[in-house]
Amino acid sequence: MTPNAPPPTAPSTGAFLLERLRKRSDFLRAAKAARAPAPGFLLQARQRHADEEAPPGAIRVGFTCSKKVGNAVARNRAKRRLREIARLIISLEGRPGWDYVLVGRPEATAALPFDQLKTDLSRALKKVHR
Repeated sequence: MTPNAPPPTAPSTGAFLLERLRKRSDFLRAAKAARAPAPGFLLQARQRHADEEAPPGAIRVGFTCSKKVGNAVARNRAKRRLREIARLIISLEGRPGWDYVLVGRPEATAALPFDQLKTDLSRALKKVHR
């Protein structure tokens, strides 16, 4: 992307752009919020307060895999898969003003079929938003 290029816009499908969670404090707040376990990952979700520094209509997503998932290669592969399902599912089914964290599971995140991970994320989002 060139420095003078305009910022990316949301596709016409009604999807939202995702912002990345990068601060440890955001991950810690999400860890205390609602959880929805799935076979391939754990979803943590929280609705942000109006006084937080993030844009109120943004959907923010974070990804984490501990060393239990495996070596660096295995962790990076698991996070790539989590980023892709987030791009496909959370951008359509997530709610603006929410933070989501996807936590990889040992031997499952990288091994399960991709379609199952997408289905599990849709179910987990519905559970969290009940």
